[in-house]
Amino acid sequence: MAVRVVVTAPLPGSRDWTVDRKFCDFLLPLPVPGWSPIGRVLGSRGWARSLLLPVPSTMLLPPLLLLLSVATAAVEVKRPRGVSLTNHHFYDKSKPFTCLDGSSTIPFDQVNDDYCDCPDGSDEPGTAACPEGRFHCTNAGYKPHYIPSSRVNDGICDCCDATDEYNSGVICENTCREMGRKEKETLEQMAEVAREGFRLKKILIEEGKKGQEEKRSRLLSLQESKKALEEQVAMLRAVKEEAEKPEKEFKERHHRLWEEQQAAARAARDQEQAASAFQELDDNTDGVISVAELQTHPELDPDGDGALSEAEAQALLGETLQVDAASFRDSLWAAIKDKYQQESLPTVPPLPEATTEMMLDVPEEPSPAEDEDEGPGLEEETEEDEEDEEESPEDDKEPLPPQPGKVDEEVEKDKMPPYDEKTQAYIDAAQEARDHFEEAEKSLTEMEESIRNLEQEMALDLGPSGEFSYLFGQCYELSTNEYIYRLCPFNRVTQKPNHGGSETNLGTWGSWDASEEEKFRIMHYEHGTGCWQGPNRSTKVKLVCGKETVVTSATEPSRCEYLMELVTPAACQEPPPESPGDLDHDEL
Repeated sequence: MAVRVVVTAPLPGSRDWTVDRKFCDFLLPLPVPGWSPIGRVLGSRGWARSLLLPVPSTMLLPPLLLLLSVATAAVEVKRPRGVSLTNHHFYDKSKPFTCLDGSSTIPFDQVNDDYCDCPDGSDEPGTAACPEGRFHCTNAGYKPHYIPSSRVNDGICDCCDATDEYNSGVICENTCREMGRKEKETLEQMAEVAREGFRLKKILIEEGKKGQEEKRSRLLSLQESKKALEEQVAMLRAVKEEAEKPEKEFKERHHRLWEEQQAAARAARDQEQAASAFQELDDNTDGVISVAELQTHPELDPDGDGALSEAEAQALLGETLQVDAASFRDSLWAAIKDKYQQESLPTVPPLPEATTEMMLDVPEEPSPAEDEDEGPGLEEETEEDEEDEEESPEDDKEPLPPQPGKVDEEVEKDKMPPYDEKTQAYIDAAQEARDHFEEAEKSLTEMEESIRNLEQEMALDLGPSGEFSYLFGQCYELSTNEYIYRLCPFNRVTQKPNHGGSETNLGTWGSWDASEEEKFRIMHYEHGTGCWQGPNRSTKVKLVCGKETVVTSATEPSRCEYLMELVTPAACQEPPPESPGDLDHDEL
């Protein structure tokens, strides 16, 4: 027959092992020959393995006790206090103890005798005798760890299983199981985040593959369209150039005719001015201009002394000492027309503008003293002056400004006339050809820009499986008390004050971290805005596994060097598979 038995560990302070059908405190790690495990049972203080013993009922008890003694011997590991299970083989009480640093060998009974014999403190793992010693906290149900030996029996509970205060008189509560439970919950939450994040990562990978295929297809389509558009641009350029030839020819003809007309008009005006000047200079109307007549115009003085001397006048007239109308028009007029002033025009230079305004705005008033000196005769003269002014009002009138109509006429004379109907038709046709060409050329430029951007995007290293492709073109913000940080993956990082101010560039996309361990975990952004008397700003972005994509922190650990943390499912790694036994444990 088969009998179910349970192996249990001894309670603290006892070395007795029991055979019981109840829950137990210890997991039997080694199988006993002839036994087969059928499950695990959670006990009040730990784990137990329920086993079947295939023995006859008449021979049950003696073999059972024998097998239990064998199992007990297999799992019981005796070691000095403060020694970890991995180091227990160094502490064999049947042999002298050799310090772990090999410096000396001492009798085993000097281990944990509260006297430091080894420089490395390895002979006193369970006391505070050695300054370099370490005490191992087993912390069953939680995480084992080491503490300095100086903390042993110091009245403060450092080990959650209270083993470090065995002789201090302080009663410490064993909190390992509760700490283990909380730690396990935290780890389970982290594992859940990792599992969900990895699930989302697989979706992102599939979307990235689809997106990459769409980009390839779009790139091919754009390249094909570019070829067709280049041909169209070349054709429209030829049409434009062909349409511009007659446009240029007829516009030049129009300009040439207009310039000829302008030259003829200028020549006619010049002849009129010459004829008018000849009439003015010919005082005796004898049909010739003499030296004396020329001297009546001192403005023609060549040396600037304000008078035209006889010799100077003779020099202007030449050897004949007089000129007729034809000679005046052909030779003399060209020499004097820039200085000549018509007699009908005033020769008095105009007053400065400011002086004229002062004279107009501030009328002269006689002083009281002058009034007294002048006497009554002044009033009579004033009355007479007023009468004169009334009789000749034209003398006091200011010269009228040129009429707008006359000015417009002069402007119109100098303005090129509109094109004739045939020339305008050529201009319109050429302009239409230019518009079509420029529109096609602009479309080609935009298409080339799209192709360049798409090629740059496809050349980016977006992860081993393209899982980071969804970050491209996105931006994420984090607001702090002082700043708003903006992270645009694979583009740039910026910082802007909360209460107004300009944006500061904290770096543009550089590369992934160079080390294999941190590649695809740390992003580098470089060549940001320069610091005052310092380097250019730069930013490291650490990627952390999570269900959402969010910037969680931004700091400046060093001057002008920033550190940000970005949570993203793309950073999640595939979690290890869960073993069936892990589902039953309630401790670490």
